Amino acid sequence: MRIQLGDLVQKTLRRKEPLPRVEEVKRRLGTGADPARDAPTVDEWPAEWIAAKKTELAPGTLRSYQAHIANYLVPPLGGIRLDRLRPSHIQAMFDAIAEHNDHIDQARASSGERVRSAVRGLRTVGPATQHRIRATLRSALNAALRRPDLPLSLNPAVHVHLPNAPRTRPLVWTPERVAQWKKTGRVPCQVMVWTPEQTRAFLRRARGHRLHALFHLIALKGLRRGEAVGLPWTETRLGEGTIDIRTQIVQLGWETITTAPKSLAGQRTVTLDEGTAKVLRAWRRRQAAERLKAGVGWQDSGLVFTDEQGRALHPAWVTDQFHRIASWEGLPSIGLHGLRHGAASMMLAAGVDVKVVSVELGHASAHFTQDTYQHVYPDVARAAAATAALLDHAE
Repeated sequence: MRIQLGDLVQKTLRRKEPLPRVEEVKRRLGTGADPARDAPTVDEWPAEWIAAKKTELAPGTLRSYQAHIANYLVPPLGGIRLDRLRPSHIQAMFDAIAEHNDHIDQARASSGERVRSAVRGLRTVGPATQHRIRATLRSALNAALRRPDLPLSLNPAVHVHLPNAPRTRPLVWTPERVAQWKKTGRVPCQVMVWTPEQTRAFLRRARGHRLHALFHLIALKGLRRGEAVGLPWTETRLGEGTIDIRTQIVQLGWETITTAPKSLAGQRTVTLDEGTAKVLRAWRRRQAAERLKAGVGWQDSGLVFTDEQGRALHPAWVTDQFHRIASWEGLPSIGLHGLRHGAASMMLAAGVDVKVVSVELGHASAHFTQDTYQHVYPDVARAAAATAALLDHAE
């Protein structure tokens, strides 16, 4: 212990820094930490933290952590030691992000083409992303606090205030919103949902497309894109009218990986209505014909939805095809995930119990389902008093 204290005094005097308080030295000695050891910096510690957690994290989560660290945390904070990192440092980082957002917004609103073109392609960092950035830093610092060999006594990220990031709730493309969109080109909400009639028009237009069955499955049963693209025939029981969601194909950048759903709730059994089972049987016959035509060139991925050679579909290509079909039909803009939102709202509008809808969609709780869609399905119900018409006549 005397040697450790001597090293601490010598190192502190050499740097012409004040000696740590007695309580701090006792804390370090009591936890087994070396009182003379320096804390790592913000650009050093995350690499060690990520390496220790790598096997625990889903690939998407790992990629998100790495992006937060490389793009937002290290540039302004990287040279600061963890034990000297203060809430003011972190708050200044978020203030800079806010200024960056304001600059982009003002440039986009400018009347000058040169000013607008200067920020073309740049993206603002929204409140939800800022909260996730702080959560990444908070998790990394919490891990450092649990290390007895590091001289760290507090987590400054806990004391940083950020504006609330309310969850975006879907809006339905009512006739009034469609009329305004056609007039101005502006989409009223980040997450939009089609009415049953609009969904039916999309499925009618999609009938001649190879992916009609995939889009039908998402629109009526609410699968996520990766779940539909990664669905194997071994988990599909058309005779029983059920499919098991156990795998998904996730896009990381442009590369794809096959993985399990992120949560236990996502691993579920989905029941199929007879209309959807009929569509999938027709698709299976078509796929069998394509397999015969491909001959030895067929690559047996075992997946329900494949290309003409049996290979897995790339999720981004599926999204591109969705937007192409919607454009052909002149439908108002939604994302492919909007089909899933539409399936949820239609089930609720048809009177399906919210707990059943929650399980079918793989939500963590019925409360989440209710909170997300309670203001949506009345619009859907008014748009189609008989929601079952979509289920009966989508073909």
